[in-house]
Amino acid sequence: MEDPNLKNLDSPQARLKLDHAHVEAGNGGRGAGEGYGSSLAVEEPHLLDYVKVLHKRRWTAITAFLIVFLSVVVYTFTATPIYQGKVTLLIDAENQNVVDFKQVVDENQTRPDYYQTQYSLLQSRSLARRTLDTLKLWNQPPFGVASGQKGFSLRGAISGAMSWVAGLFRSQASGPRPPVDETAVQSGAIDALLGSLSVSPVRNSRLVEVSFRSTDPRLAAEVANAQAKGFIQQNLEFKFLSSKEATDWLGQQLAEQRTKVEASEAALQRYREQNDAISLEDRQNIVVQKLTDLNAAVTRAKTERIEKEALYRQLQGLSATSAALDTFPAILTNAFIQQQKAQLAALQQQQAELADKLGPRHPDMIKIRTAIQQAQAKLQGEVQKVVQSVRNEYLSTKAQEDSLTAALDQQKQDALALNRKGIDYGVLQRDVESNRQIYESLLQRAKETGVSGELKTSNIRIVDAAEVPRGPVSPRKGLNLLLALFGGLAFATGLAFFFEYLDNRIKTPDEIKAHLGLPFLGMIPKIADQKPGAEAPLLNNGVPANFAEAFRAVRTNVLFSTAEEGSRSVVVTSTGPGEGKTLVACNLAVALAQAGQRVLLIDADLRRPKVHEVFAQKAEPGLSNLMVGSAKASDSVKKTSVSGLWVLPAGRIPPNPAELLGSKRFKDFLASLAEHFDWVVLDSPPVMAVTDVSVVAHSTTGVLFVVGSEMVSRHGAQVALEQLDGTKARFFGAVLNRVNLERNAYYYSQYYRREYSQYYVSSSRSSR
Repeated sequence: MEDPNLKNLDSPQARLKLDHAHVEAGNGGRGAGEGYGSSLAVEEPHLLDYVKVLHKRRWTAITAFLIVFLSVVVYTFTATPIYQGKVTLLIDAENQNVVDFKQVVDENQTRPDYYQTQYSLLQSRSLARRTLDTLKLWNQPPFGVASGQKGFSLRGAISGAMSWVAGLFRSQASGPRPPVDETAVQSGAIDALLGSLSVSPVRNSRLVEVSFRSTDPRLAAEVANAQAKGFIQQNLEFKFLSSKEATDWLGQQLAEQRTKVEASEAALQRYREQNDAISLEDRQNIVVQKLTDLNAAVTRAKTERIEKEALYRQLQGLSATSAALDTFPAILTNAFIQQQKAQLAALQQQQAELADKLGPRHPDMIKIRTAIQQAQAKLQGEVQKVVQSVRNEYLSTKAQEDSLTAALDQQKQDALALNRKGIDYGVLQRDVESNRQIYESLLQRAKETGVSGELKTSNIRIVDAAEVPRGPVSPRKGLNLLLALFGGLAFATGLAFFFEYLDNRIKTPDEIKAHLGLPFLGMIPKIADQKPGAEAPLLNNGVPANFAEAFRAVRTNVLFSTAEEGSRSVVVTSTGPGEGKTLVACNLAVALAQAGQRVLLIDADLRRPKVHEVFAQKAEPGLSNLMVGSAKASDSVKKTSVSGLWVLPAGRIPPNPAELLGSKRFKDFLASLAEHFDWVVLDSPPVMAVTDVSVVAHSTTGVLFVVGSEMVSRHGAQVALEQLDGTKARFFGAVLNRVNLERNAYYYSQYYRREYSQYYVSSSRSSR
């Protein structure tokens, strides 16, 4: 029955419907008359999109999850329990006993490499060897050869393989090798102990935890405690050895220093004997004191001489006149001279008084004159004495100054000579004192070192000794199962999305829009595999309701994909063979015919024709016969059982299909069909297989591109469309064919639901 809505496509109402269909159908890409390559706005991924991917890859995800989860479960419940013994140590900063410099002590307290050194010593091979010796574990499992007598275990095999691989890398590395005094068995035992030993410093403290893991809980505690005690004992031995070495070194230095002290004292004694320097310090003090006194005496003598010389020079200047000489202080202060002057003045007064009474020859006058002369002579003599006394004092002070100056110069020479002796003496004496001081310091330090060496104290103490563990630390069943659960889920989810990322096949209509840039015309569900000899699934021979409804939707979208009036032609092609293009072309032709259109289906695949088999028609005469002129159109075009549908088979397979389809005769033939048919549907070969479709597509109204679901890659489809676009082909859109709705029902749930098929069935029954 024809669809009444698809009659009279030339009416104004039909054009309005066509315009509305372009907006509502969601084609979004390039329609007929437009080239390939337009890109659509891709929506942001929704959470449901990820759920769909997980649902599609559910078996892969479930398998991966089960592998991870079951592997962890098997390992957890079959692995040998591992117990851990843990001892806590307190490591204080070590004080030096050999030297007493403060900076060394401070350096030991703040130096960060001190604790790193202690941690390395805790994991040293020598300490491990001591522990094995103490506990006598050389021949005990898992250290000795006795461990090889145990039964086979998966964990042991894995551990052995890992140890073997690690041994290969260690043998090729440039790191330190075991000492030559270790045998292969001893080296393996030490490696086994160190491999299970761990040292963990407690953050922001001086505590360190030493742990040992073993399958035997008692052994785990014993090894941890033995390792800690051995470390303390080793530390004490290091201290004792250091003290002993320091004592020996100090003894050697003491002997050498004693020799130096004796030699320096002997040299000092020889110098004293040779230079009479027994009391050099006292003599130096006397010489210095005497030099100081002489210097002061010379200064005083010089001052006195200057004073006396000044008086003497003044007196010499006044000796020319007696009147001036009388003014000289020494004369003025001389009582005898002043007395003589008084007597002379008295005699002169008497002479003056007698001169008025007596004559010059008078005996009294002569007597007075004689007395005056005697008085003047005495006065003159006394003055000369004063003058001579001043001169004598001047000469005396000058002589004293010269004498003191000479003594000072001599004392200076003596002082310089003594200083020269004192320099050599001081050098020898300082050498003696220095050697003696060093000797005494070394002697004191040797005594302290000897005492500290005998004092067996350690800066390392056990805070908490290791106890026999009550439960294993590995495997932790609860944690392992929880990690297996979440790890398995994460791995399964990641693997599903990884496979989805690697799978670049086109699977959904959204991918057609996003990656091919074509309008989506419809989705054709996959029909169960047909039995050999069964009829092809056509709309007119009892196909499923959802299959028929899908082609009706494609027919509707094709009808509204072009606004051209008159006859229209569509080429149905695909990227490669096997995508179902022939079935799509045949059912599209049937659907158009059922809509009241006059339709001609042409089998343009002149290499592998299939249309005649679908409609049970003969292959000849057909298109190839018509193109070469060996048949007429009336004989080649055949009526089918579908009303309004005619079929033109391919005919005989020609040697040159591309030349026939690209000929002017073929184009004229297509043009002539517009007078007789509303639609011409051409089933053409795949694009990537041959070039036939490229020469046909340019002469038709548009191309219907068939994409097999999960059959063709995005890149392959894009290359095919680019090849068609190079021939200026126009596109109606794309059809997603052979969609497995049963297997991926949830994946295609937004396009198809199970209840839709029930609706199709119920509606078809009601129409009956």
